[in-house]
Amino acid sequence: METKKLYRSNTNKVFAGICGGLGEYANIDPVLLRLFWLLIVIFSGVAPGIVAYILAIFIIPKRP
Repeated sequence: METKKLYRSNTNKVFAGICGGLGEYANIDPVLLRLFWLLIVIFSGVAPGIVAYILAIFIIPKRP
């Protein structure tokens, strides 16, 4: 059985490929993830959402 690994997307990206990579990993449309992320950023205050995104850039590796 092949194990799935989470990577930042090289092809489906707007800024760093985080939502594109999550969408590829979970078989979800990345546009829905981007809208969900936007709602999280708006309702949690802008700073925590942006900090979480920046952390994800450093934690999730690029696709080789």
